[in-house]
Amino acid sequence: MKIHPALPDFTFEQAAMARGARAVAGVDEVGRGPLAGPVTAAAVVLDPAHIPAGLNDSKRLPPAARTALAETIWQHARAAAVAHASVAEIDALNILQASHLAMRRALAALNLPPDHAIIDGNRLPRDLCCPAEPLIKGDARCLSVAAASILAKVARDRIMADLALDWPGYGWETNAGYPAPAHLEALRRLGVTPHHRRTFAPVRNILCEEN
Repeated sequence: MKIHPALPDFTFEQAAMARGARAVAGVDEVGRGPLAGPVTAAAVVLDPAHIPAGLNDSKRLPPAARTALAETIWQHARAAAVAHASVAEIDALNILQASHLAMRRALAALNLPPDHAIIDGNRLPRDLCCPAEPLIKGDARCLSVAAASILAKVARDRIMADLALDWPGYGWETNAGYPAPAHLEALRRLGVTPHHRRTFAPVRNILCEEN
C-alpha cells in the first residue's frame, strides 16, 4: 500500500500564538547546493483566515503549481519578503553562514515585525530580530515554512533563468545552477563565469586546472 507523505499544518504556528506570539513567520532558504547564483531565503507570516490551499514543501510541487501558489501567498499573507546572499558573500562566509544571512535579511524585510520565527533546519541563525525555533524538515511540516520555501524557490529560479539569458550554455534556466551533468560539462567547455561559486569543489578544481 502506498503511503502518502503527511501535509504541513498550522500546529507550530498555533502553539507559538498560544504562548503569546501575534505574528509568527516561517523562514526557509533555497540554493545551498548549486554551483552558481545566490542563496535565497523567504519569510512569510500567514493570515490564519486566508491560508492558500495546496501549500506544501516546494520540492513536492510542480513548477506551475509553485508559481501559482507564490502569487496567492503574496496576495494573502499578512507579510512576506524574499532576500538573498550573493555569490561573493557565499565565497567569503561559507554557504551555511550565507544562507543564515539571507534568512536574517528576509525576516528583517517583513513589513510586519514578527515576534516569533520558525526556521527550517536544525540550526538557528545568529542575531535574529525575534525569538525563533528550528524545525527539521519544516517545509514539509509547517505551513508558514512551506509558504516561505515556495517564495524562495520561485524567486531564485527566476533569477537563474534571467542569468541564463546573459550566460547561455550552462542550462541555468532548467538546472537553476545545480551540478547537473549538462552544467558540469558546460563548466569544463565554457569555463567559469562571474556567477559561479569559486569555493565549491567543481568550480575550484577547474580554476586550479586553468592556473
